[in-house]
Amino acid sequence: MAHAFSDRIPLAPMEEIETLRSTIYQLSEGVVVADREGKFLICNQAARKILAAASAEENPQAWSLFHNSCRLPDGITPFPPEELPSTRALAGETVGETEIFVSNTQCPAGLWVAAQASPLRNEAGEIRGSIVIFHDVTSKKDADTQIRTLTNAVEQTADGIIITDRSGIIEYVNPAFEKTTGYTRQELEGTTPRILKSGVHDDGFYEKLWATILSGEVFRDTIANRKKNGEIFFAEQTITPMWSPAGTIDHFVTVIKDVTELRKLQEQQFQMGLARAVQQQFYTVPTPQIEGFEMAGAAYPADATGGDYFDFIALPGNCIGIAIGDVSGHGIGSALLMVELRAYLRAFAQQSSDADKILTLTNEALVSDLEQDRYATLIFCHLNPGSRTLAYASAGHTPGFILNAGGEVKRVLDSTDIPLGFLAKHAFVCGEPGILEPGEILALLTDGITEAERPDQKSFGTESALEYIRDHRNESALDIVNGLYQAVRKFSDGLPQSDDITAVICKALK
Repeated sequence: MAHAFSDRIPLAPMEEIETLRSTIYQLSEGVVVADREGKFLICNQAARKILAAASAEENPQAWSLFHNSCRLPDGITPFPPEELPSTRALAGETVGETEIFVSNTQCPAGLWVAAQASPLRNEAGEIRGSIVIFHDVTSKKDADTQIRTLTNAVEQTADGIIITDRSGIIEYVNPAFEKTTGYTRQELEGTTPRILKSGVHDDGFYEKLWATILSGEVFRDTIANRKKNGEIFFAEQTITPMWSPAGTIDHFVTVIKDVTELRKLQEQQFQMGLARAVQQQFYTVPTPQIEGFEMAGAAYPADATGGDYFDFIALPGNCIGIAIGDVSGHGIGSALLMVELRAYLRAFAQQSSDADKILTLTNEALVSDLEQDRYATLIFCHLNPGSRTLAYASAGHTPGFILNAGGEVKRVLDSTDIPLGFLAKHAFVCGEPGILEPGEILALLTDGITEAERPDQKSFGTESALEYIRDHRNESALDIVNGLYQAVRKFSDGLPQSDDITAVICKALK
């Protein structure tokens, strides 16, 4: 053992000190040895570079030049001088790694320093100074901040996120994915996304998916998945390959956006569009061309589809049936009921031309189909053009009116019975028949006209409707119908239309 070090070149004390000093100067970490007053005895190159930026001194010689630039980790509050590592070391404390934020006019963006310190003692154990070792951790802090920001973004995003390894083993899912699928992170880790397989897509679909991502391409599609409770949901999925530093794919990131409700809405809108197209065909029923009379009707639904109804029906004996109705509520349910009402009314009008019998038969057919809170009001007029006789029956509908040639109300066609759909085996009755003289007008309305409101909650009302018809009685029947709608909407002063608006005008020509 004695000759183990026989080849070592002995150093003189001064040479050993210089070797030590040289070693310290070459260290990548900053090293400062200071005396009791904080003056630097040794300040290596790495320390000088950091302190020059922190103190605005090219060759800093004491800790005092550095103190005013030090901030607590909040980056704002000055670091108390007595708590700095160099000060604590002079008090005899060995200080573990402490982060200090440095900012001044020379370094406005700031830098982060991690420092540790210990007291420097002589052979008698007396404190003669301090040794501080530190390094610039700004890049690490910036990276940590970025990682935290990205982690928070992933954790808090509303879209589900999965990270798998190259073979598809799940390593991470975010809370949104847990909420969407019903699976917890613990249940999913170590499994594969096949746990969500719904059976909707065939094997070829998944083969294409894997071929795409393994080739380094991004895969995008809407995929049907299955939740933990068995429910199928649709998701817009983007699967992105992640490349390692070596240039190989080592992970996949999948972003899942649940679009189930959106698809339902789109499907509903599509169905509503079809229903509206069908219903609009009913609203474009050809206007009867009858000598001595001019007729027109129009319906303006509050939604894409509506529950209002008007019709002109050919009756035996060259007579014409004029109908206007209102199904409770509005929207697609009311529209479907309106279609059913129209079908029954037209069918029974071929069996009898009497208004009361037609309503009786229609009611009997509807009663078994209507839900408890559903009903329909309807006024049906039977017009004999030859004799100008007008008979009618009204199942709880808004009153109709006959205006004389001067525009004054000659007769009110009040309701003669209950609405359709309330009672089975109920026999409806007619009102008294009358004559529609030359120059007179038959006006049939729905309550979407009379009950339309403006912002102060005042209703358009029956009188306003009659006044409009009176003032425009010399115009065509179609112009009166369309103009009345425009007058109602103008009265509403920008309020959304809350109910279907429908009107029928029949003019007896002079």
